[in-house]
Amino acid sequence: MRLTTLTNGLVKDNPTLVQLVGMCPVLAITTTLQNGIGMGLAVVVVLALSNLLVSLCRSFTPERIRIPIFVIIIATFVTIVGLLIEAFFPALHKSLGLFIPLIVVNCIILARAEAFAFTHGPLDSLLDGIGMGLGFTGALMIISLIREILGTGAVVLGGTTLFQLPIPQTISMILPPGAFLALALILAVINGLRNRKEA
Repeated sequence: MRLTTLTNGLVKDNPTLVQLVGMCPVLAITTTLQNGIGMGLAVVVVLALSNLLVSLCRSFTPERIRIPIFVIIIATFVTIVGLLIEAFFPALHKSLGLFIPLIVVNCIILARAEAFAFTHGPLDSLLDGIGMGLGFTGALMIISLIREILGTGAVVLGGTTLFQLPIPQTISMILPPGAFLALALILAVINGLRNRKEA
């Protein structure tokens, strides 16, 4: 049961590629692999810790004010994570910009607090947060890789070029339309595989 709680968010209930929630950062910041990893890990930390705290507080949280309390908990962890990123990874903080504070209103985090953490124990809630966060991170990394490779022909991480491909650069892939194209390509592959499996 606990292993399923952890792994559901990776593939079966992936928040980005199956549930299609939290799409704003997915479409906006996936221009580089570094951005995708940075945003994804920030969401993992916020989601796991907010799920844990919501679960710990559920027995004495009044039903009618639970949503404002969820938002305060999430905003607290987002502020902490944002300050840590700014202190230790200033270049990443600059490239993610406004999207770090917007984690507060990311529907993945609020939905998991409402749908899972408020009705489950602390350990299950923590595992759910980690699983959903890692699923979100994985989706960001896949989309980022496609966009960065097709857009620049290379993948750069931490200022180091991991590899360079001798392919023509398609600048539109690192512009906003590229996010929609990459996501559409991935969803088409997923739906094709699912349809083939069902058939």
